[in-house]
Amino acid sequence: MIPMKNSDCILFLVFLLAYVPDMQAQNTGNVHIIPKPLELTLTNGAFEIAPNTRILVSPDAEQVGMYLQQLLEPPTGYMLRVDVLQDELSLENTIVLELDPTAAQHGEEGYALSASPDAVVISARTAAGLFYGVQTLRQLLPPQVEERSAVAGVTWEVPGVEITDRPRFPWRGMHLDVGRHMFPVEFVKKYIDLLALHKMNTFHWHLTEDQGWRIEIKKYPLLTEIGSRRAATPFPSDRNRLDGQPYGGYYTQLEVREVVAYAQERFITVVPEIEMPGHSVAALASYPELGCTGGPYQVRQYWGIAKDVYCAGNEKVYAFLEDVLGEVMELFPSVFIHIGGDECPKDRWEECEKCQAMIAKEGLADEHELQSYFVTRMEKFLNSHGRRMIGWDEILEGGLAPNAAVMSWRGMEGGIEAATMGHDVVMTPTSHCYLDYYQSQNREEEPPAIGGFLPLEKVYSLEPVPAELPADKTRHILGAQGNLWTEYIPTASQAEYMAFPRASALAEVVWTTPGMREYGDFIERLPSLLKHLDGLGVNYRPLLK
Repeated sequence: MIPMKNSDCILFLVFLLAYVPDMQAQNTGNVHIIPKPLELTLTNGAFEIAPNTRILVSPDAEQVGMYLQQLLEPPTGYMLRVDVLQDELSLENTIVLELDPTAAQHGEEGYALSASPDAVVISARTAAGLFYGVQTLRQLLPPQVEERSAVAGVTWEVPGVEITDRPRFPWRGMHLDVGRHMFPVEFVKKYIDLLALHKMNTFHWHLTEDQGWRIEIKKYPLLTEIGSRRAATPFPSDRNRLDGQPYGGYYTQLEVREVVAYAQERFITVVPEIEMPGHSVAALASYPELGCTGGPYQVRQYWGIAKDVYCAGNEKVYAFLEDVLGEVMELFPSVFIHIGGDECPKDRWEECEKCQAMIAKEGLADEHELQSYFVTRMEKFLNSHGRRMIGWDEILEGGLAPNAAVMSWRGMEGGIEAATMGHDVVMTPTSHCYLDYYQSQNREEEPPAIGGFLPLEKVYSLEPVPAELPADKTRHILGAQGNLWTEYIPTASQAEYMAFPRASALAEVVWTTPGMREYGDFIERLPSLLKHLDGLGVNYRPLLK
């Protein structure tokens, strides 16, 4: 029996943690955690999870306690009891999840974890912080913890450690394009689970494309009846030749709600992307009156950029998009709504009477300012509903909408420009964050990809805050994100192969402070994480390939 009351014990542990020396001076032995914690010190002994171990959780964090119970029950075979944390309860043989709203040092997502032979205590200011502490606990346990059936012969030990940890950035994200190739709901959930394991908190769901509209919009049923289907797809080995096989699918609103709720349980925000004004051929095929020429249009079969885009001079387009975004906002509680804004050719606008009339009416200089007008108008609509707009860095062209945030993908320059202007930025440059790029310079040994070359070490070398950005503007860098475009990724297995372990490297970039990151150290810790991915059935790219 531990002689201290619950609250006294936890305060004592937090007091000790405040004096943990810099982790770089500590021997972390065989404790390998990704992303790397801020401070970690080994202590004596270990905690063993037993059939009678209890999970004690603060009343406002019972969701995290149930998550931990459901994580541990299948591999251990133990149905651990979850109780509300109370002062009179003994902490002996317990895993404690303690909310401490006064622990300002943890921030909104940080935590402290103490493991001793008597108990594991995780304390945090928020339930999100407790959840990330649980992800660290997960990596401290044997990798068989990921199995979904009972594993014999495993001692479920947690090494003695003292950890304090918190993330560097508030936006730690991964993207998935389901427009080019669609993935089942079960895989989307698995993808979210993998983000949670890596302490990522944002899932960017790219839902509409030239090649397919993937979300049910009840007011416009043709978007899925017509827009979700294309007649053929390019062969991976020859992008100029079609396979002749019809391809389609979409997510019902019920399925979308299911995914969003699943992500929320894992403290992940789902940011939906509805592309505009470009990448919109699937919508035009469904409702031809929304294009400059009036069609007819077909859902695009080839990859690349289409000249047909929404007509920026047509009031019906704005009404349509407001209706669509209205339904999207009912499904997604995310503050940010992504409107794309990239790769919008101006050819049709230059020849369109309605677009030219809009340019004249609004006193715009050219088609670039017309795009800015389009984007600003959509932003005002989102702002009127309490949301914020985010888009690819092309939304800078012609002037940036006042409160918009930018995803800088064509390099760091767009992000620097936007942040200098006072706009929030998510860094996602192709050079470091496009996970659809080849992972080897010998393309013969890799599955077909869109091109490029992005090895693991290059991802790890990303520094989201450019050195040339003025110090008083660095606060506008929200974080970074990996993008998984799927022109050449037709299956869930291949999506995993392209994403991992490069997403693991990015997870450390956005969580861990720069001075504590070193690639050789990361590679030394990575095999431990890969064993967890093995247990989860992830088809990651082997390190020695």
